[in-house]
Amino acid sequence: MARGNAIRIIRQVTLGIVAAAFLVGTWLTQARVTGWQETLWVTIYPVVAGEQNMTSDYVDNLSAREFAAIRKFVEREAKRYGVPLADPVRIDIDAPTGMPPDPPTDGNPLAVMLWSLQLRWWAWRETGDRPGPEPDVKLFVAFHDPVNGVALPHSLGMKKSRIGIAHVFASRQMQGSNNVVIAHELLHILGATDKYGPGNLPVFPDGFAEPERQPIYPQRYAEIMGGRIPIDQETAEIPASLRQTRIGPTTAAEINWPATNHPPGT
Repeated sequence: MARGNAIRIIRQVTLGIVAAAFLVGTWLTQARVTGWQETLWVTIYPVVAGEQNMTSDYVDNLSAREFAAIRKFVEREAKRYGVPLADPVRIDIDAPTGMPPDPPTDGNPLAVMLWSLQLRWWAWRETGDRPGPEPDVKLFVAFHDPVNGVALPHSLGMKKSRIGIAHVFASRQMQGSNNVVIAHELLHILGATDKYGPGNLPVFPDGFAEPERQPIYPQRYAEIMGGRIPIDQETAEIPASLRQTRIGPTTAAEINWPATNHPPGT
């Protein structure tokens, strides 16, 4: 009986040590990723989510060039905030993967936790044996058939696992807005929170790119985590590209940028 208790205690202590090491490792990695002392390596893994051959052909012909706007966006905004890093982010593209597991729809905390573990295992299985260094961030971008009026599944980005899933359309005409979605999820992974409310309307002031603008409407840009360009109190438009987006001071602070260096009105 005593021996059994001792074994059980040893197991519990061992599990506690492993869990503590995992948590410390996760914290140190996250601190390094958002420390902005070195270039953040982001790898995009395309996913064929549509059924049409044109979607598969579109994915097969993708290159890092289609996502260069994301790198330029982060570089431009980092410069505005005085981030002392010439190349804050690098965007690579890898070979396509299969579809990631669907998240639970009922919001049950236990189901969400199990799905998160399942997603991590799936991501490791899909990409773990690929050549090259492990990226800081993995973004699985699911390309869907470009059908008018069809709502895409909800995109998401997870800070702890540094994994994101973005749902976009397989259309060159929509590549600009696709990159807005991908950049939004990338910033989620880095610690930024959503800044829109009911009806997908940006919340004032944090969801506005220029909250000090007079008159306040219409805004010229979308705050990236607000998601849309406020036109009036009831209307907001989806930005056509990252050229129409900015990172606001609250979002900058969340991703560990020196928000006090923000030049107002720019």
